[in-house]
Amino acid sequence: MRVLIIDDEASIRKTTRIAVETAGHVATEAPTSARALKALEDEPFDAAFLDVRLGAEDGIDVLPRLLKVRPNAAVVMFTAYANIATAVEAMRRGAFDFIPKPFTPDQIRAVLAKIEKNRTMEQRLQSLETELAGSLPPVDLESGEPAVQRSLEIAFKAAAAPSTILLLGPSGTGKSILAREIHKRSPQRDAAFVTVSCPSLSRELLESDLFGHVKGAFTGAVSDAPGKVAAADGGTLFLDEIGEIPLEIQPKLLRLLQEREYERVGETQLRRANVRVIAASNRNLSAEVQAGRFREDLFYRLNVISIGLPALRERPGDLARLAEGCLRYFSGRLGKKITGFAPEVSAAFARYAWPGNLRELSNVIERAVILAAGPGIELPDLPEEFSVRPDPAVAVGTRVSLEALENEHIRRVLGISGSLDEAARTLGIDPATLYRKRQKLGLL
Repeated sequence: MRVLIIDDEASIRKTTRIAVETAGHVATEAPTSARALKALEDEPFDAAFLDVRLGAEDGIDVLPRLLKVRPNAAVVMFTAYANIATAVEAMRRGAFDFIPKPFTPDQIRAVLAKIEKNRTMEQRLQSLETELAGSLPPVDLESGEPAVQRSLEIAFKAAAAPSTILLLGPSGTGKSILAREIHKRSPQRDAAFVTVSCPSLSRELLESDLFGHVKGAFTGAVSDAPGKVAAADGGTLFLDEIGEIPLEIQPKLLRLLQEREYERVGETQLRRANVRVIAASNRNLSAEVQAGRFREDLFYRLNVISIGLPALRERPGDLARLAEGCLRYFSGRLGKKITGFAPEVSAAFARYAWPGNLRELSNVIERAVILAAGPGIELPDLPEEFSVRPDPAVAVGTRVSLEALENEHIRRVLGISGSLDEAARTLGIDPATLYRKRQKLGLL
């Protein structure tokens, strides 16, 4: 941890610094509140020791000013004037703990251990809440497909290094799941795993969400916000769908990657953060660079270790095992005893193109478990597109009518599309026309 020692007595600062450093932490000294506030603005400190009698100043009054700059810092008060009233007032104003002078190095180390344990628990809780919010089946990191095996091997080797990792692949292939697993296997595993969804916000809100902002920086900024970079300090920052990040923000992200520096929206104060970045994209970033939509220098900075995740249709050997895992999970979660899939369901799964990949597989099986009336998943429990079977007699160049060709083409496009809107776009017709054609084909 980074620890700031604020005391007007040089001997106290030295004694405390030695105790902090022998406990394995990094210490910085500040003899005045002004020096302390400047240090807190420049560096993301985890903890601080603050003297109640700081020269002519009252440390109890300095405390809220420190916490305004670093709300998450654990501030420990120490003083030769120890009494219950002072301790209660310090705690009321946000102090983490209270140590009377004279103190021993063991007392300093004990409170640091307490802070570190508390910090680790908070970060684990944050990661657990994020994970539970997804309500996803357990992570399956096995594969019988050589391409997937190679990707996982590279990912787990890279986890031990601090290098930036770029995960590439279609939507729903498990990039966010792999990113979290890389974090769990990294030296940062006990710190926070923080996700930023790049396409979900406007440019202004994304910049604020990422880097934070100061009060009054824009309409609605009624208080300071530290941002996701500060929250991930010491841990992992996962930038999901980074290909969507606006060009205006890209230079600021590049500076974070190169210099570990950033600025909050609305201020010019440089801040530092020690974060490990994992980025993911479903786009061809090389093509985005050529098109001028993505900075070349940022792409090369992100592309230190690039890992591709294939689409589900490209890993047929894994499909049955992944489906069984989802079935066990949703059967248990929904309190139903479903033993397996009917043969025609397995055949339909093998035929289907799975445009939504692992995410779609999970959704389809959850739906089927909800609808299943018996001990097994039957074909009627699946969405209608799984009932579409290609007719081998209907193909271009065979002796069939244009209407038969069109009908078969519509069936096949519906089978490989993630939504009706996507199917309509592929076919070049509006959704209303597609609805009428589906009705005519008996697919409603």
